[in-house]
Amino acid sequence: MSATTIRNLAVEHLDIPLHAPFGIAGGAQEIARNVLVTVELADGTCGYGEAAPFPAFNGETQESTAAAITQAADLVRGADARAWRVIANSLRDTIGHAGSARCAIETAVLDALTRRAGMPLYVFFGGAGHTLETDMTITTGPVEEAGAAALDILARGISTIKVKIGGGDLQRDLERLIAIHAVAPESPLILDGNGGMHADAVLELLGALHMQHIRVALLEQPVPGDDLDGMRRLVQWSGTQVAADESASSAAQVLRLVQAGAAHVINIKLMKCGVAEALDIAAIARAAGLRLMIGGMVESILAMTMSAHFAAGQGGFEFVDLDTPMFMAHNPFSGGFAQHGARLDLSGIGAGHGVVPNP
Repeated sequence: MSATTIRNLAVEHLDIPLHAPFGIAGGAQEIARNVLVTVELADGTCGYGEAAPFPAFNGETQESTAAAITQAADLVRGADARAWRVIANSLRDTIGHAGSARCAIETAVLDALTRRAGMPLYVFFGGAGHTLETDMTITTGPVEEAGAAALDILARGISTIKVKIGGGDLQRDLERLIAIHAVAPESPLILDGNGGMHADAVLELLGALHMQHIRVALLEQPVPGDDLDGMRRLVQWSGTQVAADESASSAAQVLRLVQAGAAHVINIKLMKCGVAEALDIAAIARAAGLRLMIGGMVESILAMTMSAHFAAGQGGFEFVDLDTPMFMAHNPFSGGFAQHGARLDLSGIGAGHGVVPNP
């Protein structure tokens, strides 16, 4: 048996309360009901991965994710971690519907492999860099809370503000954005509809913002994931960069977006499809001349740090949305990126993704 043979895979629930509900157009989450995967190699090296299912995003739950990981466990035990892409292909064939489960297993395998090699994952992914600048999100909520949330973000030293829109009340979305702009007039704004709007409503909102002299830096997935015509219309007529998220959950979907001319930017989330397929997505986007964004679900420092390694190591990610650890009431882990304001720094990590569970 090789020292890099995977001896065991363990799965457990990971429940982390949030400071406040994390709301998107499709619903809100008060507790991050995630899943922790631990992979142990034959030489005793352990690697850790996190699954962060978000029912309001794609219907995945903690229960369905844990079941998918358990289903795939026998494919992983006994495999050689050095053949991590073979493992990833097997996961895609077996539990392809469970993106967060695939992400957790692939993360744990790569973490164990690179810990044993003494290599940080940002180097494994290409070594292009080790720092990123993140935005921070204002989730759905009342108008009176929007300006206060923006002030809090600025006080943290973060300038780019992402705003969840599309809850069904266009006037409230407009009023919230006006309130945010009033206290943060220099902040670039990213508007994220999470597929909850119609293209006509989006264009109406953008027109109203234009009348208020509020510029939008990025428009992220305002229409449903299967509405390619709506995405194409927004690319043609919105006057701003349009990012695909729910429309870009697989390499095949991204290829369709390219063919349809339905996005300027691809938001890559490892939690949607796992690490191997995310690399394929990045390659397709780069070849097509699309810009890159890195994001995530409601993830702890573990999964967010993995995504930071992925984006910093490859380089070229112009939009960074790795903020959800700031929404969590406690941190069950040690290590991970060092955060100073908007700056996420991986340089202090010597091997793997650098995150371990607290004793």
